[in-house]
Amino acid sequence: MKLIDTHSHLYSRKFDRDQEEVIARAQEVLEAVFLPNIDLESVESMLALTASAPEFFFPMMGLHPCDVKEGFEQTLEHVQAYLDNPDHTYYGVGETGLDLYWDKTTLDIQKISLQQHIDWAKSYELPIILHTRNATDEVIDMIEANADDQLSGIFHCFDGSLGQAQRVMAVGQFKLGIGGIVTYRKDVQEVVRQIPLESIVLETDSPYLPPAPHRKDKPRRNESSYTKYVGAKLAELHNTTYDEVARITNANALQVFPKARIGGKQGG
Repeated sequence: MKLIDTHSHLYSRKFDRDQEEVIARAQEVLEAVFLPNIDLESVESMLALTASAPEFFFPMMGLHPCDVKEGFEQTLEHVQAYLDNPDHTYYGVGETGLDLYWDKTTLDIQKISLQQHIDWAKSYELPIILHTRNATDEVIDMIEANADDQLSGIFHCFDGSLGQAQRVMAVGQFKLGIGGIVTYRKDVQEVVRQIPLESIVLETDSPYLPPAPHRKDKPRRNESSYTKYVGAKLAELHNTTYDEVARITNANALQVFPKARIGGKQGG
């Protein structure tokens, strides 16, 4: 059974040399790939990739927290113009969130940007895709403060504690995005073992964070086909089959992305 990669940057320049081969490998093991935007420079390459296989690639629109800099207000105006453009369909708002790993000095404006993305997610009735590096509690705080029936989404690349996972699950309409780090980090494995599969979606975050056994590849690059390693590790941790992981996590992805039609099934 094929999987769904809910978070991949296959439009990255890191795939310029062999993008067609990477896509072919992805299509062997996946039903769909969701493409979160990161900045204004990435939009056109993301949309071009989507146009090459519109039933396989599903784009999203947002501004990554690491790209929230001076003058970000104008950047957000451009992001909203893309969201308002009737020529393109977007399936989520993001990648957005908070990042306290690279630059703590921009936290205040990161929060302003995140709040704007939360407001967009509600007004456009789209799920929000949340980056939370070194800022999981801060992002959960903002989501809890804004929680209602209109707000849903994914805590991307979740590597937090069981307590943090329980806070996310208690919000009610959010899933935990589990990627390649679960194949090698024991702390993440122990937490994921205790999270019900019904609260998990699969992802790669390619070209970043390659899973075992590809962490030492040269060049060091992740790709969407490697979702299969994440699925296999979850099957091991939950003492179930790969196909069962695929069935449950695919259903979760369809729930998160109600506007997507994947493999003949409508989300919702």
